[in-house]
Amino acid sequence: MFYREAGPPDAPAVVLLHGFPASSFMFRDLILALGDRYHVVAPDHIGFGFSDAPGVDEFRYTFDALTDHTAQLLTQLGIDRYAIYVHDYGAPIGWRLALRDPSAITAIVTQNGNGYDAGFVPDFWKTVWAYQQEQTPETEAGIRQALTQDMIKWQYLTGVPDPSLVSPDTWTHDYRLVSRPGNDEVQLALFRDYATNAPLYPALHDYLRDTQVPVLATWGRNDPIFGPDGARAFADDAPDAEIHLLDGGHFLLESDVDEVGSLVHDFLDRRS
Repeated sequence: MFYREAGPPDAPAVVLLHGFPASSFMFRDLILALGDRYHVVAPDHIGFGFSDAPGVDEFRYTFDALTDHTAQLLTQLGIDRYAIYVHDYGAPIGWRLALRDPSAITAIVTQNGNGYDAGFVPDFWKTVWAYQQEQTPETEAGIRQALTQDMIKWQYLTGVPDPSLVSPDTWTHDYRLVSRPGNDEVQLALFRDYATNAPLYPALHDYLRDTQVPVLATWGRNDPIFGPDGARAFADDAPDAEIHLLDGGHFLLESDVDEVGSLVHDFLDRRS
């Protein structure tokens, strides 16, 4: 696994978990913002970014398997207590880490990373749900649109008031990496396995209530994939959750990294 690292090794740890179709590259500016006082680790999940991406005939791509490798990396780095910052696919990986070892998690920051049925935007998810229910040439053709450069660019720009703030490095970087030979099958496998995440939500909600782990939801309220109800829902089980809906999209750090960085820094300083 490839990972980015910054900050004093003996400082409180923060683990940044990226989403689809991105990598730790999405955290490049946030790492700088947090690295002054925190030991920041941002891995690329297996199959993403600069991490190994074995074919589906060599590795079974599931969110359980991605969590296994993340946990092994943290053990190798000697990190056994840490805050998590989760986005998109990073959320179900973060939830699994928390459920496996509740005492390891000092705080949760979720940025457009769902933990509830609320917040899924049907116009986007209906294609994913159709493919999960039945793999046919028609449903596969629909889901493959998510792997095109146009759709990746759409994820970055939709809902951003000033699209000029978003560097084309972002969608170009992601597209080239998910377009490696065989990576399409990797991504299709994970789209199918995403169906295993919602059944974990009740256990997550119990965990939030039982541990009262501090929660910050900093959310692009114009996200066309995970809407703001996904952020508000955390208050159902974490009454002290701090919820901030910012005027941005799915990849909020591209347009609002200074504000997000300030919110996260303040939150971790006070509550982790």
